[in-house]
Amino acid sequence: MTLLALAAHARDVDGVDPLNEASRLALDAGQAGRVHMAVKEGTTVVAAAFADEDAPVELVVDPDHRRRGHGAALVTRLLATGESRFWAHGDLPAAQALAAAQGLRPVRTLLVLRLEMDGPPEPERVPDGITLRAFEPGDVDAIVQVNGRAFASHPEQGAMDRADFEQRASADWFDPAGLFVALRSSVERDGEVVGFHWTKVEDGVGEVYVVGVDPTEQGSGLGTALTARGLRHLHESGLRTVDLYVEGDNDPALAVYRRLGFTEHARDVLYAA
Repeated sequence: MTLLALAAHARDVDGVDPLNEASRLALDAGQAGRVHMAVKEGTTVVAAAFADEDAPVELVVDPDHRRRGHGAALVTRLLATGESRFWAHGDLPAAQALAAAQGLRPVRTLLVLRLEMDGPPEPERVPDGITLRAFEPGDVDAIVQVNGRAFASHPEQGAMDRADFEQRASADWFDPAGLFVALRSSVERDGEVVGFHWTKVEDGVGEVYVVGVDPTEQGSGLGTALTARGLRHLHESGLRTVDLYVEGDNDPALAVYRRLGFTEHARDVLYAA
């Protein structure tokens, strides 16, 4: 069984994917990763771990072979090789117990917020001097640059380059009509991209995939307007359930999303030695 197949089986049982999108993309592209370790019963892979480049380790235990010490054995082996950071997607009770037994502590929380739309969202209120429109192919470099400035301190999102953008844009779920850009209209900055909202739809659930706002526009209400525009698009497309991921300590973003009606649905926790 491949790691992707093992992860899919665990997702079906647990209701949460043990691998994030970056790992799935790397595995699907045939990349070996910095960490790619397995535990076997005979010839059957019953647990595995993966990490690409400098990302934390993600691990999964086959639901049909749990409570046999495979997860603990895998973490022990990883710690012995110098690995010290581990994602627990969903932060399920078994992951919490494993982390505690191995002396790992939570150092970062990524919240999954959910919005159930029982009617159309409120119209977006676009700040003065800003125009919102749908994505055009010539926007790629500008979006990548805004993304880099907006997420300069973010360990994953801030690293997106043009190749990463194009890899995601080649996915089956990509819809250019669901990617919105914000343009500044002024003598000095006419037509400059200062923000974007990239929406996503998979398995009948919409997602606020990325909302990026140039630091020069933060606090102007542009993030709220971009989010609302994407939500309107998802609602008009027939979606009623929308998820998003946000850092647990990002109070300004949490305030925006909660004001729009999002509530906590799940959480991912990063544990460290």
